[in-house]
Amino acid sequence: MCLSHSLLRLKGHEYRERGYDKAVLAVGATEYHGDHLPYGTDTLVAEHLAREVSERVEGLLMLPTIPIGMSVHYSSFPIAITLSTETLMHVLTEVFESLTKHGVMRLLIVNGHDGNIPAIDAASREYRTLHPEFKIAVLEAWWVAAGQLVPEGTFEVWGGMGHAGEGETSMMLRVDPGLVDMDRARGVVPDLPPHVEVKWTFDELTPYGATGDPTKATRRKGELMHDALVSLLVDFVTKMDENNWEIR
Repeated sequence: MCLSHSLLRLKGHEYRERGYDKAVLAVGATEYHGDHLPYGTDTLVAEHLAREVSERVEGLLMLPTIPIGMSVHYSSFPIAITLSTETLMHVLTEVFESLTKHGVMRLLIVNGHDGNIPAIDAASREYRTLHPEFKIAVLEAWWVAAGQLVPEGTFEVWGGMGHAGEGETSMMLRVDPGLVDMDRARGVVPDLPPHVEVKWTFDELTPYGATGDPTKATRRKGELMHDALVSLLVDFVTKMDENNWEIR
């Protein structure tokens, strides 16, 4: 049985005895993911990755997951539970402050949702400017990293991209297949301009609450993504520890 490093499950003496010096924080969202995926997809995937890494890296404490992110751009589909970017920044900053107070000075953030990226970036950079001794690393977009890590040709449509699309649906088939209803999978590949980003609301891109092609998703694709990401993160933290979390 794997040793749990989840703070929610630890007793006080276990925390003290294990001497945690670093932590991993999953940041997710709660929003519509079509009719085939659960609302908590972004949270479930980020939390799963955080747990897998914490079980493989000595001294890595798994913090409680943040299950609500900045999802206002998805709120045209019921139901999106959203924070503002400013509020999410405050939440993250206070987590950083809590860790600093207790001497946990190294943090890996696993983000599961595109709308959280600006808040994570701004909060991290502002906090580190004031507290350079507190080290922060972020996997901002696992869906992008996974697409770059799996073998070429793994995905069939749009490089596997999309909200509730081929890649994300495949990942959920690996993480919790019982929550996926492939019979209801529908999506569309929007015609977006290159290089210049149009700031859309999600109903402008798709009538289904999903982009990409989730019908192409398979558990095997999810396994490839999952294994590549876990390996990436474990190797990353191990190497950072070897360098005392300094950039060399």
